[in-house]
Amino acid sequence: MRSSRRKFLKSGALAVAGATMIPRQVWASSSQKVVLGIQLYSVREAMSKDPAGTLEKLAEMGYKTVEHANYVRGKFYGYEPKEFKKLLSDLGLTMPTGHTVLRKEHWDAQRKDFTDEWKKLVEDAAYMGQKYVISPSLEQSLRETRSDLIAYMDIFNQCGELCQEYGMKFGYHNHDFEFYTKLDGEVMYDIILDNTDPNLVTQQMDIGNMYGAGGRALEILGRYPGRFELLHVKDEIESETGPMSGYESTVLGKGVIPVKDILDTFKEKGGTIYYVVEQEAYQGKDPLQCMKENYDQMKAWGYS
Repeated sequence: MRSSRRKFLKSGALAVAGATMIPRQVWASSSQKVVLGIQLYSVREAMSKDPAGTLEKLAEMGYKTVEHANYVRGKFYGYEPKEFKKLLSDLGLTMPTGHTVLRKEHWDAQRKDFTDEWKKLVEDAAYMGQKYVISPSLEQSLRETRSDLIAYMDIFNQCGELCQEYGMKFGYHNHDFEFYTKLDGEVMYDIILDNTDPNLVTQQMDIGNMYGAGGRALEILGRYPGRFELLHVKDEIESETGPMSGYESTVLGKGVIPVKDILDTFKEKGGTIYYVVEQEAYQGKDPLQCMKENYDQMKAWGYS
């Protein structure tokens, strides 16, 4: 496994390597059936009160896959992995992806290896049938300078190797800071993509988080084709209290983002397979009702 990362580092930046470094299976995936899922953070309060009941309601809406955002002390939403896997299975649900931040504390710099805690997370993810382990943010201390960020991207690549040993892939999920932050004049998101091996690290683009900071999904896809195996499907409206550079999420089709155009382009040209619905603000509506409306809109667009 180590040879893959060394080969990538020796080859230099991806901008130089170009499309030749993109795995063949990524290009071929455009003909595969898309998978629609929901990020459970969208119904976080309901999941904290009644995980089983909430999952049942989501399954009744039509969702077949979920993405977790709560792996704490070896448990998913308070359930042991075996228990949570059975709960999902009984409801006809699968969990191909999950969010847990890869923190500085998860890497033992002295041993140059991941901690037992992080290795246990990867093992549990594989047991659950995940195909991807996604880190949904990046601590400020790891991105103070361009050299700091590049150094941690090597940890990302090594995590990709670790996940690969379990038949999975490691991935990163963006917010807005990756687009409004420049390090030595270069946009942070470009640094992340240019210094991660696409054979080891994929990107889960959140098309909503980036919008207020100037990120545009189709433009980025044009520069980095084949890098986005997963997409967070989100629409946005302007908001004075919006957490993402003056914007907050809303029901699909009600905001300013051309969501359907983005979905269709990523399906045809991006090699994107997993489309994960997420909504974090509800404008006074019930979150579960929003998830039903989001599912119905995705189905109307041909994604179900």
